[in-house]
Amino acid sequence: MLIAEFFFLFVILYIGSRFGGLGLGVISGLGLAIEVFILRMPPSSPPVDVMLIIIAVVCCASILDASGGIKYLLQIAEKILRKNPKRITFLGPITTYLLSLILSTGHAVYSIMPIIGDIALKNNIRPERPMAAASVASQLALTSSPIAAVVACYLGKDVLQIPGLEN
Repeated sequence: MLIAEFFFLFVILYIGSRFGGLGLGVISGLGLAIEVFILRMPPSSPPVDVMLIIIAVVCCASILDASGGIKYLLQIAEKILRKNPKRITFLGPITTYLLSLILSTGHAVYSIMPIIGDIALKNNIRPERPMAAASVASQLALTSSPIAAVVACYLGKDVLQIPGLEN
């Protein structure tokens, strides 16, 4: 039965991918409802610790954005990249890695991606190479960021508890 449910999950994801972004969400929700209510898959408890960490990271990133910190970091990254345009394939992922590490979110890649693409195109470098590497680097940065939710999820619940404050 477990293999059938796993196969059903892939079928639902495939069908949802045919409809695009919003369709994927709707079809996935429908598949989840079928798995829980018809196939009787027991729902688990929500990952509250991880959700709280995500809220904290989003709040910190919002404050950094409101104060102009993200714009400043992007200006520094752009200066580095524009001074070394021939090395965009190496420096693009490094700057993206550092920006994602500082912000603790992989979404930092969205703000630097147009800069990488522009520099690559102006220097006759295929933009998909540095952009793909930058995208991967932003996700790898999450594993080394101390406040990223992915690290908390990976390390487990015991790490999130502060010593001396046990109930």
